[in-house]
Amino acid sequence: MKKPIYLCAMTMALSLAACVNAGNQTPSNAADMDKRQRSELTRLPAPADLDFAKQSGSVQQFELEGQTVRYRAFENIVYVLNPVDTRYQFMNIYIPEAYFQDESIDDFTAETAPIFLPNQVGGYMPATAGRPELDKRSGSPNAMMVALSKGYVVASAGARGRTESTGRAPAAIVDLKAAVRYLKANDKQMAGDANKIISNGTSAGGALSALLGTSGNAPEFEPYLQQLGAATADDTIFAVSAYCPIANLEHADMAYEWQFNGVNDYQKISIENVDYRIERKLINGVQTSEQIKLSDELKQAFIPYINSLNLYNKQGVKLTLDADGNGSFKRHIEGLLMQSAQEAINRGEDLSDQTWLTITNGRVVAADFAAYAKFVGRQKTTPAFDGIDLSTAENNLFGDQQVAKKHFTDFSMANSTVLGASKADSRTVYMMNPMNFQSKTKYYRIRHGENDRDTSLAISTLMALKLDKENKVVDFALPWGRGHSGDYDLQELFDWAKSISAP
Repeated sequence: MKKPIYLCAMTMALSLAACVNAGNQTPSNAADMDKRQRSELTRLPAPADLDFAKQSGSVQQFELEGQTVRYRAFENIVYVLNPVDTRYQFMNIYIPEAYFQDESIDDFTAETAPIFLPNQVGGYMPATAGRPELDKRSGSPNAMMVALSKGYVVASAGARGRTESTGRAPAAIVDLKAAVRYLKANDKQMAGDANKIISNGTSAGGALSALLGTSGNAPEFEPYLQQLGAATADDTIFAVSAYCPIANLEHADMAYEWQFNGVNDYQKISIENVDYRIERKLINGVQTSEQIKLSDELKQAFIPYINSLNLYNKQGVKLTLDADGNGSFKRHIEGLLMQSAQEAINRGEDLSDQTWLTITNGRVVAADFAAYAKFVGRQKTTPAFDGIDLSTAENNLFGDQQVAKKHFTDFSMANSTVLGASKADSRTVYMMNPMNFQSKTKYYRIRHGENDRDTSLAISTLMALKLDKENKVVDFALPWGRGHSGDYDLQELFDWAKSISAP
């Protein structure tokens, strides 16, 4: 037990909050929680300093699988001295109560417990700090609840996002880095080992989680952190968990068309932020002749990019593409899909409807990537990310305070249909790509659902291959039947976390 925790426990006034029952929460309870969260989206006061020892907390609890999990909650902590928007630039920290009693949980103690750092970012929109509660979609305990039950200290940081003029790139990653620096600077004042921070995120949040890992202490971010008054500490982290990361945006359009070129029917998802909640609507259509032409061009542009990366598989085969977009890189992804399918068959699943697979006597012997793309279907029109009409979330991400939406690739800038369109600063675009940095983080767990149509499988595959090349420990898979989602395998996630961080 770290001595300052004893001091906090002796001096703070504790209140026992209402129990959140993970098995019995009703829809009205969930609505009350949403209402409470919205009511707190007001500007919090900026701190005089960044000393965690001055924070007061309350004892709370929930029931999970018959276990009462008691923890101490420290909420609404503004983690920089000069915040721009404290509706989002705050952090919630939750510490298992056992650590205040000098007890251990699953071999973790107050000194050795890893710090689980999930972000709530979706669509690169603003995100408030999370809480241990039931997932609003599934009704299951969220990752923060599970983490606390397993002895992790949980720190969830909010971050600015693209729909606010001060939240565009690189604001979100700067905020998450500042949160890491707060935890590092207060390592002696709070439970948990700040040298074992494990980030987690999904979609845009997955990209930010990966970027948090690869860009640790990168000098490009220092002026932004200093301007915010971030704590004086480093911002490297121990491990990364990333689900379906929407990353490598400079090449994401190329990758998407390499995968879906020739598939012209689409079922597009329109994402809107309604009352601080993400809502999705489906729009069906067929690509226009102009979109098909752009798709052909983008597919071809992906080929020299792949061949320039000098990547190899574990058997030492260089991964490349030929002039038609075929080759060892394509076969590599087909192999990953075959592995995912075989694991599903081994679990007893019936894959007889997967016409793009060749299955003989219960063994997957071949996969046709073009047929796979047609089978799962196109979700986005061309270009998928840097819209030539400046209509995408990513166009908004790369805007600034004066211009809300900008192009961020030369291709879309050259083909723009918007009179007077401008292109984002290349340095800003560079800073948002995890592929552009040499990672100081050793451990990565990347999951990209086999049935994900939102981002090309090539994007996460390239990230995993590059990290392999840098001799990082990478756990990468394409889970069968999963779409664009995350936190669906929490037991496996925390088994992995335990395996890399056990004392």
